[in-house]
Amino acid sequence: MSERNITTIRSTPRLTRVSRALLLLLVMSQVLTAEPAYAKAEYRSVSVADPYLEMRTGPGIGYPKFHVVDRGDSVDILKRRTDWFLVRAENGKEGWVNRDQLQRTLQPDGQEIEFAAATQADFTNARWEAGVLAGDFGGANIISMYGSFSLNPHISIEAWGSQILGNFSNGWMTSVNIVQETWPDWRISPFFTLGTGIIRTEPKSTIVQGEDRTDQVAHVGAGLRIYATRRFILRAEYKSYVVFTSRDDNEEVEEWKVGFAFFF
Repeated sequence: MSERNITTIRSTPRLTRVSRALLLLLVMSQVLTAEPAYAKAEYRSVSVADPYLEMRTGPGIGYPKFHVVDRGDSVDILKRRTDWFLVRAENGKEGWVNRDQLQRTLQPDGQEIEFAAATQADFTNARWEAGVLAGDFGGANIISMYGSFSLNPHISIEAWGSQILGNFSNGWMTSVNIVQETWPDWRISPFFTLGTGIIRTEPKSTIVQGEDRTDQVAHVGAGLRIYATRRFILRAEYKSYVVFTSRDDNEEVEEWKVGFAFFF
């Protein structure tokens, strides 16, 4: 990052009104035309072979346990989300069970049941995603974390938090993005992104004290989501930012990042 941390330009930013409008129309058309793709798979009833079966309020170890099914009782498997299964107990309570524990249940004929590990199809249909990326932001180092919720296989909403570390200043940035994927079922899936947020810049100078700044930003970008294995993906992306300053001129910054994420 330069001494001013964000390169100032006095010409028209690349993020023109026309390009923003076209990208927004593309995203909206995908929202309106894409069909929901989270069909429930049909599974069977199984009986608990372990001393107990723990049910959680959501599909992940971060969700609390709220009910235990005893050995010998049966549960109905309603649907699957990667390595988590939504089940219904005999008393009507519904909760999520991990694949490893559910695989130790028994079918009506006494045989153990088997479930395949997370596949590329789960990558396409996953609702949630979280990851960490690092790269370059206008010459400075940037480390970012994000969480994503998929509305359908083509459209998702992301929340980002970034730490920016430069030679002359540090800063942080938060943003909310809309991501559009045209071919979500591909193992290497390209995407386009559009978003807005705020950036905070804090100069390091001790000789001439610079002014801390908080500005609004907007960006367009593109990248790749690459299914690796099980629940993990690789992600690489490029974004072009426009920083809307309090002065008449705006500033432009380019960003490159790579990292990994997991879906669930």
